[in-house]
Amino acid sequence: MLIVNVASKCGLTPQYEGLENLYQAKKDDGLVVLGFPANDFGAQEPGSNQEIAEFCSLNYGVSFPMFAKGDVTGESKQPLYAELIAAVPTKQGDVEGMKERFRGFGMTPNDDPEVLWNFEKFLIGRDGQVIGRFAPAMTPDNPVLVSAIEAAL
Repeated sequence: MLIVNVASKCGLTPQYEGLENLYQAKKDDGLVVLGFPANDFGAQEPGSNQEIAEFCSLNYGVSFPMFAKGDVTGESKQPLYAELIAAVPTKQGDVEGMKERFRGFGMTPNDDPEVLWNFEKFLIGRDGQVIGRFAPAMTPDNPVLVSAIEAAL
């Protein structure tokens, strides 16, 4: 499973296309991409669950499972995200570069162990263990991510 916190009004929103492409390419091998909309970062997911689903379907052809909007940071984070973060408290990828870009836009990104921003990715193995955590800027077609997924499959 690739678990991703997603948002419709984020500069990283075009990753939906890559996530859908990855899902289509690897679903027959057993990969499931799971989208978890969150409004935790700059109010970039303001819509209702229905509005989010319509946006994803119409704009990106998303067919992978999408869940109800919920928190992925702070005291009110979903229990799933509390477990994911506890299992792998640090992420791979250009974390510091992302933080600098966000600060340049006047945004305050989170520090580890919290989720940094929208489109952070957690890779779960067939045994249910978290085997990777990837920074938001790591695109779905990044060779590091693809290699990790292929190894898990």
